[in-house]
Order: sequence, then structure tokens, then C-alpha cells
Amino acid sequence: MTETSGTEAATPTGSRQPWMKSVAPKVFWPSAVVIVGFVLITMVFPGAVGDVISAIQEAVIGTFSWYYMLIVSVFVVFAIWVGLSHFGDIKLGPDEEEPEFGLRSWFAMLFAAGMGIGLVFWGVAEPLNHFAGIPNRASGIAAADEAGAQDSMVQTFLHWGLHPWAIYVVVGLAIAYAIHRKKRPVSIRYALEPLLGRRVNGWIGDTIDIVAIVGTLFGVATSLGLGVMQVGAGLDFLGIVSDPGNLTYVVLIGAITLMAVVSVVTGLKRGIKYLSNINMGLAGLLLLFVLIAGPTLFIFRELVQSIGDYFQNLLRMSFNTTAYQGEEGTAWQGWWTTFYWAWWISWAPFVGVFIARISRGRTVRQFVAGVLLVPTAVTFLWFSVFGGSALYRQLFGQGGLIGTDDTGAPTVDTNGSLFGLLDGLPGGTIAVVGAVILIVLFFVTSSDSGSLVVDMLSSGGDPDPPTWSRVFWGVMEGGVAAALLLAGGLSALQTMAILIALPFSVVMIFMCVAIWKDFHSERKTMLRIQRRMQRDELTEHVSQSLIEEGLVEPNGSTDGQAKEGTGARR
Repeated sequence: MTETSGTEAATPTGSRQPWMKSVAPKVFWPSAVVIVGFVLITMVFPGAVGDVISAIQEAVIGTFSWYYMLIVSVFVVFAIWVGLSHFGDIKLGPDEEEPEFGLRSWFAMLFAAGMGIGLVFWGVAEPLNHFAGIPNRASGIAAADEAGAQDSMVQTFLHWGLHPWAIYVVVGLAIAYAIHRKKRPVSIRYALEPLLGRRVNGWIGDTIDIVAIVGTLFGVATSLGLGVMQVGAGLDFLGIVSDPGNLTYVVLIGAITLMAVVSVVTGLKRGIKYLSNINMGLAGLLLLFVLIAGPTLFIFRELVQSIGDYFQNLLRMSFNTTAYQGEEGTAWQGWWTTFYWAWWISWAPFVGVFIARISRGRTVRQFVAGVLLVPTAVTFLWFSVFGGSALYRQLFGQGGLIGTDDTGAPTVDTNGSLFGLLDGLPGGTIAVVGAVILIVLFFVTSSDSGSLVVDMLSSGGDPDPPTWSRVFWGVMEGGVAAALLLAGGLSALQTMAILIALPFSVVMIFMCVAIWKDFHSERKTMLRIQRRMQRDELTEHVSQSLIEEGLVEPNGSTDGQAKEGTGARR
């Protein structure tokens, strides 16, 4: 395969330059200026920034919700096609190389980076919100009854199933092929090299990486903001803090960001790997606890039933833009599906680079199966256990997870619903403590993984970027999360995710074209080599058969030619 030129390659780890020159200046500094500028302006004028975010929210969601629905569904089809096609045999690395990480560690790292905080935050809250009809019933879930509960689970499955992981497949596969097969630096721009050629080394490539860095920072910050709000609710539930507000959230962000910085400084094969494995262990224990202490038989029945309903209604729901629901439909999309699709896209540079980095040595088919199918199955189990238990309690148990406001409208404590569910189970207080610890660790793994990826992008693709810039980006992630919380809490977090994903979604479309072009070219080369080998083998086989039958001498002459030659000499 084509090797990287000297100007394209990242700085070797053993020959570090002065700290000011250890990054890619045309990528690092513009990205840093944008992020630092946003944080400072928001900290000084939180109300004004919040008003601006609110003002543009409705217009953007109303204009682009159909676009997000369409392209994400296309990504699902593309990911499945690539995995099942003859391209699946292509190795993401040298043909003879084995995977760098074992299956368990590989799965733990990609899952913790790709979903962690979101699963814990929404595992109970989302099905309850759909069931209660929040913000409205534009989704088609008509009432808070048994049929509404089932529809709520299927709607949740849509948001956390094949679609988000297909987004990660597109970005991760394009980058993995570029860095492992074509030996390019770890950078978004080289995923588009089949389309842009040498222009990836100019301002176009710099712009692509800047968009990816800014999108990653805001996407990860959205998750961190959600996580710290839930940690605050857990501490309030345990009586450690009372009525947590912005000050509490900022202090929590500072403390957990410090932990993430320590983790990212230790590197991928130590801190991040070990924390990811610990995360998966704790998440598994919490899931088993709720599965055993909760309505076990109902959970298994509900899981099978919801999976069937999900695949039965997948096509319809994937293209449901709530077009006939008017303003309520627009509001619902911004609160749920459009937000989710944009959130996953804003995460895609980070998760894509990260899973590409840890997937060296795997085939395309293994990559697609591992990234698309296995996490989807685990996600379905997670929501069936937590969301199913919450809905069972609301329908057939003591209830209490859905309330009403002064006007009689239904309400759900989105931040604290997980703790409310756990508290109703035997030994629930201990489980609440474990859940808070789990959220913190997911917070740390998301932040440190995001910092490492952003640092690689801003350092010209160096897989082992300098420590000082790792620390800088880790602090910036915490700063953006704090700024968004001050500017409007959950609403601001959701809106910024939708906005920041828009430019990168265009990059993803070109990535699909680049993947097909690269894979098609390699497939043609492989077939040409195979046909040449087959011709050589056939020629050798025929020659050997003619020699064995005495029709051809070992030197290649036939009997007639030999006799004719003998007569001529006479």
C-alpha cells in the first residue's frame, strides 16, 4: 500500500519538538481560539448566549430535521451493505497482522467511549418521558397505558439501536482504513484523501480537522453536562448536597475533569483501557442487580417483544419526521430524534477516531459486526432492564416515577429517575451509590478518550500526542460543559449538539463515497492478483501434465520438435 510521505507523517515519539511546535499550528490554534472564545463569552454573558441558542433552535430543527432523518437511515443501509459485501474481507492493517487488543478490551473501550454516560442518564428517563408524553404526544404514543408503554420502549430502541452505531461505523471505518491500511496519520482529513487527493494537506484538510475538533468538544461536553446533572441528582438523593444548582455542577465538572486529565496523561493502554474495563464491570453488576431484584420474568418477555416490534416498525420509524404534527412535531423532534441523530454525529469524529485507533488488525466484517451489532444488542438489554422495570413499576407497581406539575401536566425527574427506580428495590441505597460511581467513571472515560482523540487531531495525527495538549483539551471539555450548563442547561446542551453536527454530517456523506472508492480499488487489485495467480497455477498444472504424458520435454520442447531438431542436425 501507499506509504505516508515525510511531510505527512506525524512527529516521531522519540524526537519531541519544543511544546509550541509539538502540535499542528493551522489546526490547533484556530480550534483553541474558537473553543476558548466560546467558553469565555458564555461565562461572561450566560444569559445572552442562552437567548441566542434558544432563538436559533426552532429554525434549525424545523429546517433540517428531515435531513438528519434521511442521512442517518442511509448510513444504516451503507454500514450493513459494507459488512455483508465482498469488501468485508479487507483487513484494517497488514494482511498477516492480528488484532492489537483482545475482544473483551476492544468491546469495553468502544462501548464506554460511544455510549457510556448517555445509557446511564437515559436508561430509565427516556422510556418514562415517552410514556408520559413529554414534551408532547407527536410521536404517536397516544396514552400512558400498556400499549403506550410498549411503544415507548420501541421508540427508545430506535434512538439507541442500529442508527447511532451505523454513524460510528461510517466514520470509524473510513479512518481505520486510512491509518492502518494506508499508513496515514491519525486524522479525519485522510479519510477523504480518495476524493481530495493532495489537497488534504492544505487548507481544506485543516478545515475538516478543525470542524471535527470543535464538533467533538461540543459533543463530548453535551454528554459531560448530562452526566454531571445526574451526579448532582444522585448526591441530592443521598443527602450529600441539597438542591444542586450551577455552582454544584461547575464544582463537579472541575473535580471529574481533573480525574479525566490524570487518566488521559497515562495513555491508551493503561488508564483508558483499565477504566473502560472497570466501567463495563460496574455497569454489568448494576444491570444484574436490577434484573434480579426487579421483575425478572417480565423483563425477558418485554425484551423479546420489543425487539420484534423494533424490527417490524424499523423502516416506518426511521423516516417518521412528524410532518403532520405541526409545531408540536417540530418540538418533539428537537427534544428527541433530531437531537439524538445530531448528538451521535457530533460524537462521530471522537468515537470514530477512537475505535479506529483500537481496531488495528480486524477485518471490515469484524469491525462492522463488532461496532454495529454487539453494542446494539447490549443496549437493547440495558433499556429493557432499566426502562422496562420503570414502566412495570409505573403500570403494575407502586408508581411514583411520573408526577404532575401545577397545571396537571405529567412530569418526569429526568436527572433523578434512575435513583428513584433503584431506591424502590431491595438494597437500593447501595445501588444508588454504585450508580453515582459508575456515572463518574463513564464521565472520566468519555472525557479522557475525547481529549486523546482531539489531541491526536490537533497534533497532526500523532498517535502519542504531547502531554501538555492532552491536559489542555481535557480542561476545555470541562469548560465547554460548564459554559453550556450556565447558558441554559439541558436545552442548551441539546441545541448545540444539533447545530455543531450539521457541517460534519456533510463530511460523513463524502466519507461514504471515499470508503466505496477505496474499497472498490483494493478489490479490483485483489481480483487482478488472484486471476494472475490462477493463470500461473493453471499454466504450471498443464505443463506438468504434458511433461508427465511425454508430450513435452522438461525444457519445454515437444517430441515432434525434438525429432525435427535431430533430423536437421543430421
